[in-house]
Formats: sequence, C-alpha cells, structure tokens
Amino acid sequence: MSADAPSHRVPIEPQKVDAPLTQHAIFLVLTVRDSDEARAAVRAGLGSVSDLVKNVSFRDLTGALSCTVGIGSEVWAAVTGQPAPRELKPFQPVVGAAHTAVATPGDLLFHIRADRRDLCFELERQLLSILGDAVDVVDETTGFRYFDTRDLLGFVDGTANPVGPAVLDSTVLTDDDGPGAGGTYVVVQKYLHPLEKWRALTTEAQEHIIGRTKADNIELDDAVEGQKSHKTLSTIVDENGEHDILRDNMPFGSPGSGEFGTYFIGYARHLWVIERMLQRMFIGDPPGLHDRLLDFSTAQTGCVFFAPSADLLDGLGDG
Repeated sequence: MSADAPSHRVPIEPQKVDAPLTQHAIFLVLTVRDSDEARAAVRAGLGSVSDLVKNVSFRDLTGALSCTVGIGSEVWAAVTGQPAPRELKPFQPVVGAAHTAVATPGDLLFHIRADRRDLCFELERQLLSILGDAVDVVDETTGFRYFDTRDLLGFVDGTANPVGPAVLDSTVLTDDDGPGAGGTYVVVQKYLHPLEKWRALTTEAQEHIIGRTKADNIELDDAVEGQKSHKTLSTIVDENGEHDILRDNMPFGSPGSGEFGTYFIGYARHLWVIERMLQRMFIGDPPGLHDRLLDFSTAQTGCVFFAPSADLLDGLGDG
C-alpha cells in the first residue's frame, strides 16, 4: 500500500494482506511440537484466531488491529488437511560469494499489526495462551513505524508496493493457480544492520546502493551495466512484464543493546518471484556483483509460509 493510505479501517477483515500500514507490529514465528496432540491443538487454535482478533480489537475499533496467519510446508497437511499450494516448500538458502540468505525453522507465522502497541501485545498473549505447549517460540520481533515509513538506514521503505486492484493481483492466488485460492505466499527475513559502518558512507554512496535519493525518495536511473542498485536487483521483470510483491517491512532494534535491523515480510501470488529476487540480490546480476546493500544487512532468519483464506482458517476449528 502507499505510504499515504488511510491509517484506519473498521472492521479489519481476517487474513487481509493489504491491512493498513500501522505504527506497530509483531512478527511471531513458532514451531509445532511433533505429536498428534500438538497438531490438534494448533488446528483448533488457528480456527479461533479471527474471534480473538475481534475480541481484542473491540477495545479500540480505530486501532486497526489485524493478524495474518501463515502456515509452513512441514505442518501444512497435518494442520489443514488440504492439498498444499503448488509452490509451498521450505525456504531455500541462497549462497552467494559474499553473503548467504539463511534458512531457519518456522512452522507458523503470526503477523500482528495495529496502531497501538498494547493491542498487539494482548493479541499475542492470548494466541500463545491458546496454543500453550503445542508450540515453541523461535523468533519474536517487535517492529515500529519510523518517521515517514523509513528504515533505520534512513530511506523510505515500500515505495515499490502495488496499489489499488494491483495489490490483490500481485498477492492472492486464484482458482487458476491450483490449491490455495484466496491465500498468499509469505516470506520473512530478519536483517541486522551495522549502522556505524553504513553512516560512514557519504549520502551519495548510500543513494547509489539503494537506487533512490535519501531526502525525497526520487528514483535514480538504472545502471546500464556493471553494479546494479538494490532497487534494480529487487525488481523482477520478464516477458510478461513486472512482477510485484507486497512488503510491510518494519524497523526493529534497541540502541541500548546496539541492535538495529529491518524485518522483511513479502506477500506474493507466486513464490518464485521472491526467490528470484533473493537470487539476484545474493548471487548478483551478473553473478559476482551482489546487492551492495547486503554489505550492510545480514540475514539472520529465512522462512516461507502460506497464508490461507479466512474461510479455510476459520474452518480449522471445526476439526
């Protein structure tokens, strides 16, 4: 969505990937314990998510609370009982000459968003209470909106997101895509930034790495040959045109602990689009000329999920 999209919408529909940009978010990644009892508990818990969101959001209907649930390939069949979407699989590591997009554990993703931190907190608390010892937390990252939707590197993030009808066209599977119609693929990666190293660069050098001006977010011309910018490498174009994804990245960190990062989350109708994007970034185009943003952004996690339709998710509670 565009940065100037409305910040409030009531009510928030379940599993809406195009929920409004919010001030706060929690990215919660869990693994499911290996037992029939645990899988049954998860199935019942996921079926109650929409009711939990309604119960918590009722405390402030202008708080724009939403929760998108993603399910990984390892537990998809056991939890949903449905055929797997065609492209659903574990995150595939991308090993470049200088940097690696790592794969890390993750069976469930909860992308919780709201304009109030307490709403996010309360929904997460209730979710974990319902799931109990059927799951283990492998990553919990709290993000925040930074000024005018900038990342901690100082650049506006999400400018290339589709808008209007193009959002659904770029993210939601149709009947023609096979199993999973009404859902979307989700990829998450947690990146850490060495800010002192980044800030030692001139603004001009930073802009050439990103592919946009820092102050006013104007797109720079693509390089004709040689080293390409992050903007160019993360844009996927083929004979069918440009393939968009929807990002709702957020900064996270703690100055006291010296941790500064960006949590990447991408929603896509076709998983291969994000996979090709990562290959171009980590391996380079041409190979060997990797995305120089990776010299200042180290991937700590990497997971793939599928966010099913709201109807499928709600139906899990029926057993």
